[in-house]
Amino acid sequence: MPLSNSANHFLASLSSQDSESVRSLLRPMDLPLGAVFFRAEDIINRIYFPSSGVVSLVVGVSTGHFVEAGMFGRNTVIGASTLLDGSVALNQAIGLVKGSGMVGERSDLKGLADRSGTLRKSFAAHEQAIFAHVQQVAVCNNVHELEARFCRWLLQLRDLIQSDSLPLTHESLAEMLGVQRSSVTLAALRLQTAGLISYRRGQIQIRDVAGIRTAACECYDAINLHYQHLTGWTPGLIKPGLTREHA
Repeated sequence: MPLSNSANHFLASLSSQDSESVRSLLRPMDLPLGAVFFRAEDIINRIYFPSSGVVSLVVGVSTGHFVEAGMFGRNTVIGASTLLDGSVALNQAIGLVKGSGMVGERSDLKGLADRSGTLRKSFAAHEQAIFAHVQQVAVCNNVHELEARFCRWLLQLRDLIQSDSLPLTHESLAEMLGVQRSSVTLAALRLQTAGLISYRRGQIQIRDVAGIRTAACECYDAINLHYQHLTGWTPGLIKPGLTREHA
């Protein structure tokens, strides 16, 4: 079921002057499932502001496999690093969940950011949050068990699409987590047996948000707290009283 109204947090958080200036340079666009918005080493020509759907930043290896470095959507802006320094993509951005949003030309937005210190500061804050997110995922992938990572990932996806029904297959989830499909299937079975989720082909349904929250690793809170501190965005599931020092 839908959780709340969606909007792009970056655009919503701008001052009225910066918001008007940025929005005048944007146009609506669809964010299709599986679309490649840019590849590693591409020159980034467009900046994306999702209001629904999810985009994954993934890192490829020589075998042709990809592992997710982070998932992003209505909470931020994608491609903004090139408004601050350089124009080359460091990783690949693909559509994980279809949606929609706004898009603008990099050249137009860079000119605007160069003229507005407050806008440049906003772009920099979101890039800091994305960098912290990617770092946290790298740590998570190395130190936490699959089931805890799985639950963290489900919660993050839920926050971005604002629904307890998550449109994804075990194959895509395994690729994003960098594990074998059979490992994801076993983890999903354990969560289903515990009454936390149910699943059928192409969809996972969260049945017990609190239970998933308990089973998730600390990286869920850590990532959210980075966004809260740097950009003011939070999905509202952070444990009461938790601070960045405790994450």
